[in-house]
Amino acid sequence: MIDLAKRVHDHTWKIDPVVRSLLDTDFYKLLMAQTVQKRHADVQVTFSLINRSKDVPLAKLIDEGELREQLDHVRTLRLSRGEVTWLRGNTFYGKQRMFTPEFIEWFEAFRMPPYHLERVEDQYELTFEGPWPDVMLWEVPALAILMELRSRAVLRHMGKLDLQVLYARAMTRVWEKIQALSALPNLRISDFGTRRRHGFLWQDWCVQAMIEGLGDRFTGTSNCLIALRREVEAIGTNAHELPMVYAALAEDDRALASSPYRVLENWQKDYDGNLLIILPDTYGSEVFLRRAPAWMSTWTGIRIDSGDPATGAENAIAWWKSNGQDPRGKLVIFSDGLDVDKITELYARFDGRVKLGFGWGTLLTNDFRGFAPDDGLKPFSLVCKAISANGSPTVKLSDNVAKAMGPDAEIARYKRVFNMETQQEAELIV
Repeated sequence: MIDLAKRVHDHTWKIDPVVRSLLDTDFYKLLMAQTVQKRHADVQVTFSLINRSKDVPLAKLIDEGELREQLDHVRTLRLSRGEVTWLRGNTFYGKQRMFTPEFIEWFEAFRMPPYHLERVEDQYELTFEGPWPDVMLWEVPALAILMELRSRAVLRHMGKLDLQVLYARAMTRVWEKIQALSALPNLRISDFGTRRRHGFLWQDWCVQAMIEGLGDRFTGTSNCLIALRREVEAIGTNAHELPMVYAALAEDDRALASSPYRVLENWQKDYDGNLLIILPDTYGSEVFLRRAPAWMSTWTGIRIDSGDPATGAENAIAWWKSNGQDPRGKLVIFSDGLDVDKITELYARFDGRVKLGFGWGTLLTNDFRGFAPDDGLKPFSLVCKAISANGSPTVKLSDNVAKAMGPDAEIARYKRVFNMETQQEAELIV
């Protein structure tokens, strides 16, 4: 394994670009890009960086020139021959040829589109505009760049011994978490930490620790490049981006109300098996399940990504039962703000009642809380979301109002259409 403290001290990571491959992204982005490129290649979408943690002044911490240098580097990346071979020939979710020849051909020729960067007071406005399948692939690398440059800015002022102690403490923390989780015999857990990681090398170290500490209970990583290099499963399905853009393209309220289900109708045409995972919370999980067609209950499972996770799982179990399905054969994936205590609590409550999966993100790959001066490495909430499609604004309501986004008038309209009278507000961990 790499001596991270020495590498940071000796080189200040100049030999390490933040993003070193087009595959240094999450698997779900490639799955979604394939279906979007096939069905909606002409839709014009704008993505924008959104810093939910206003107390983290990114423009004061990160040099604009350094940020541009990293963004420009991503625009030079091309798939290597070995990466193309992996995409074309690897088995994903038990299926060969997950990616069509048409998509592979498109991706081989792909180049990241231009970006627009502007400093506004102590924050950066970073946007990407263009055809949906092109600009959507900026989301993960853009977030990874901002997160890692913030880490580098803090670490740059630390001495060699400070860095050695910092990484020793961080490694010990991760290993103690893994040892605690190893007590759960039926655990199935994946790394979901690409977007808000401390850095690529640290995420790679965390994956190696998970492999060694959990064995086959570690089911894989969302990061395609690390999955390739460490020969583990690439994990991921779909995200809020699809229903948000479909909803923005809806011509009237009736089409808006049906848009989340049209997303999954198309998804079912393109994928099957364990990729048939419902993400219900974009416009309220309770309403989504109440209105969902019965055929959707035959899908493999549900991912819980906002709101109270236990309540979300109980609602899913009740919904499956009401549709004549046995919840014990269904998969519930928890993926919102997880750490050891929450994973253990949910495991104790639902093990044996459903098949369990955990997507462990920021608090696996970026938990340096208390290790840097002024707690300068604590995790913060940074997202990059589609904010418009063909000129119409996007909206996300979520099961947690702290994650909601969109113009006020459109939010009010969506709440009416989706019959969301109240929203809970929970602590926004990341």
